[in-house]
Amino acid sequence: MDVYGIVGNPVGHSVSPPMQTAGFADRGIDATYVTFEPAEDEIEQAIDGADALGIAGLNVTIPFKQDVFELVEPDPLAARIGAVNTVAFPDAGQPQGHNTDAAGVTRSFTHHDVAIDGQDAVVVGAGGAGRAAAFALADAGADVHIANRTVERAESLASEVDGASGGGLDSLDEAVPAADLLVNATSVGMEEDATPVPAELLHKELAVLDAVYTPRDTRLLRDADDVGATTIQGLWMLLFQGVEAFEIWIDEDAPIEAMDAALRDALD
Repeated sequence: MDVYGIVGNPVGHSVSPPMQTAGFADRGIDATYVTFEPAEDEIEQAIDGADALGIAGLNVTIPFKQDVFELVEPDPLAARIGAVNTVAFPDAGQPQGHNTDAAGVTRSFTHHDVAIDGQDAVVVGAGGAGRAAAFALADAGADVHIANRTVERAESLASEVDGASGGGLDSLDEAVPAADLLVNATSVGMEEDATPVPAELLHKELAVLDAVYTPRDTRLLRDADDVGATTIQGLWMLLFQGVEAFEIWIDEDAPIEAMDAALRDALD
């Protein structure tokens, strides 16, 4: 039996175990998926131990995404993003690091029949999720504008992303009305009924993805729905980053419907 898992601290709340377990079961793969919760100063020992014990693959969550980046060989996309959330352990050589949050963004849009290539995209937030979204959308052919509370952080990220621009949250006033795609990559809307984007800027030609998945219908998505925009819940991003990890480990198409059903059951 192959062993996969997720490493984080805390990690007990993770919905990755039921999602990935459903994927293995649907494909008839003899594997189990467990949680690992090392102390924050013991992540290097945890990765070395997983490699030594023959763990087949790991997902990585808070607070270890950047720490693990330093302990593995990142693929080119993960290297540009600067964070790893999926690790594969080959039979020989250094553990391989990937960032599937980027695929979580692009696959969420394509699953909803939303084109990315040639579109104008706005990403709100320049943290880890914002970095993944900005690189993913630019690589898929979008012109990306990054808006962040700290202007310097947005501009710094924009300088790394091909063709991107950056600005403060006040830049949303001009960017959102002209945009085709909008991604909220902040936590605004998770703890309170708030939105990072004023409702009056939204329009029906937009496709809006909110990375927040609890609650499922955030204020941003409700406002977007009110004007007739396409709305994409953060649950899809969560699903597709897991689907991408499954496909990296197993090297075959993931059973998306089975994994989706397990994820929704776990969150209900």
